[in-house]
Amino acid sequence: STLSLPSPLRSLPPLSPSLFSLSSLPLYSPMDHPFTVVVAIDFGTTSSGYAFSFTQDPEAIHMMRRWEGGDPGVANQKSPTSLLLTPELKFHSFGFAARDNYHDLDPEEAQHWLYFDKFKMKIHSTTDLTMETELEAVSGRKVRAIDVFSHALRFFRVHALKEVKDQSSSLLEGDEVRWVITVPAVWRQPAKQFMREAAYLAGLVSPDTPEQLLIALEPEAASIYCRKLRLHQVIDLSLRPMTNGLSLESDGSRPFDSSFRQAREQLRKARHSRTFLVERGTGELWSEMQTGDRYIVADCGGGTVDLTVHQIEQPQGTLKELYKVSGGPYGAVGVDLAFEAMLCKIFGEDFIESFKAKRPAAWVDLTIAFEARKRTATPGRSNALNISLPFSFIDFYKRYRGQSVETALRKSNMNIVKWSSQGMLRLTPEAMNELFQPTINNIIKHIEELMQRQEVQGVRFLFLVGGFAESPMLQRAAQNALGQTCRIIIPQDVGLTILKGAVLFGLDPTVVRVRRCPLTYGVGVLNRFVEGRHPRDKLLVKEGRDWCTDILDRFVSVDQSVALGEVVRRSYTPARSGQRKIIINIYCSVSDDVVYISDPGVRKCGAITLDLPEALPGAVAGAERREIRATMQFGDTEIKVTAVDMVTNQTVRAAIDFLSN
Repeated sequence: STLSLPSPLRSLPPLSPSLFSLSSLPLYSPMDHPFTVVVAIDFGTTSSGYAFSFTQDPEAIHMMRRWEGGDPGVANQKSPTSLLLTPELKFHSFGFAARDNYHDLDPEEAQHWLYFDKFKMKIHSTTDLTMETELEAVSGRKVRAIDVFSHALRFFRVHALKEVKDQSSSLLEGDEVRWVITVPAVWRQPAKQFMREAAYLAGLVSPDTPEQLLIALEPEAASIYCRKLRLHQVIDLSLRPMTNGLSLESDGSRPFDSSFRQAREQLRKARHSRTFLVERGTGELWSEMQTGDRYIVADCGGGTVDLTVHQIEQPQGTLKELYKVSGGPYGAVGVDLAFEAMLCKIFGEDFIESFKAKRPAAWVDLTIAFEARKRTATPGRSNALNISLPFSFIDFYKRYRGQSVETALRKSNMNIVKWSSQGMLRLTPEAMNELFQPTINNIIKHIEELMQRQEVQGVRFLFLVGGFAESPMLQRAAQNALGQTCRIIIPQDVGLTILKGAVLFGLDPTVVRVRRCPLTYGVGVLNRFVEGRHPRDKLLVKEGRDWCTDILDRFVSVDQSVALGEVVRRSYTPARSGQRKIIINIYCSVSDDVVYISDPGVRKCGAITLDLPEALPGAVAGAERREIRATMQFGDTEIKVTAVDMVTNQTVRAAIDFLSN
């Protein structure tokens, strides 16, 4: 067993979490790294993309090339997060190409191929994520999730590097690239580590140089970019009644008429160059903000909605997080799931399941058709939206049930969905509302609850970012519910906000100076047993002494402020001489109201491993004197640990693992 007791040095843990500010800690500064280029990958639930910037010219962000394929009526600046593997589990294609190729397969053949889309949500919803967690393809075949993610990341690596090389005059070495991958801020540590492992597998960076890869939090990246905004790059929902969503047609009621003309001119130029210029300092939107002003960024993506609250620190323009991130699985996918549930209600769940399995390509077609219509849904619409059902759906239903689709609709008593003789489902405006409402209500409720918190009082701006923020349905709801309390700002190209911000984060990761802990973290320790204070069932008698087991020694508390460079230090002693490993289990809890690791709501979430070098010959006999000092850093987007053997002053191999539970 590798149970380690805290050394006598700290048999009584400090009562409050202790954070040292260590000026000597090697904080990465934007200037001292050897990177010549930063490449950010926004790995989204519904769509993904990449962008890059050369460290020599950090004001220019280069967006990726347009993709082959593409959907009518959608700005295809990103590619659908869809992956196609061959029956032998080899990579075939990604994005539009994956969709088109899958679609062109014969239905019989298609059942042997593996097609994945919207697979990122599985990582959010799996409670016990490990390297063995599996994903199910549309055809029902299963494969390890880590392989699916690494195939997708490898695809982006190849594409991005090719494009960077085309633009760069000098020869690029692999270690000159800093990679940034975005994840939802509401993701827990295991999911972030999972992304990192997938990146190692995909060959983005080597596990020996972990600092070459940064995990960026989506709403944080958006916030970093929003600091740079200029007035003509935003749409301000709070100043006027909305006419028609985000269209740039000037209707006389625009508050920034000239800025919109400017913006259109800029957009026209940008379409050709794909290079986006950002301000050197903070943008003019911030010039009216005072030090201490707070704002919320609501990142409304495909899978999750992530809320972060930041305060801008003038004059340096760094950001400080005011409240732990919140959010949940309330992304645009919720609307798709509601549509699927509606189909199940009309045609029967058994039929839909069977159709998906037997005609997978046609099912994907139907979801794409819905996606395109979903984007055109507006609040004040009076006419119905038509979604064409694939012929094979109509045919398959007739054979499956022995009756027509039209009959099914009549019998279902769903008055809000009609059948048109052209073979289309007609969704009335009420039907569209019903599909959007639950997801939108969740988002609005979440923002309202956040705004009522003490720490968040006096928010002046709400930034809506992420692909779902393009939806006029969500915009109108936000305007109605929140337009009186703060200014609601939507950046143009809102679906690319996170991508641009992730590049800026890679250029300077120290821009977010203070973060809040999402959970309480600690380890179980032994303390002297105090009669009357400790329960008898925790008593352990060891070498004639009374100890109380299972006491939670906190590293950090939930919602505690932690600045970059602040660390927690603990010392550990091997339980016996000759021991080669110390394994320390880490526990976490959503509340801070815990005393023992056995309390309700406390769960084991990971482990720290310290590899002990051989004790030096002639060193003090016995393990008692040997002290391993571990240093943990919680102020970053990921938790990091380093350790030193105090006797020899040698660095000890230390790893923190959240995936092996």
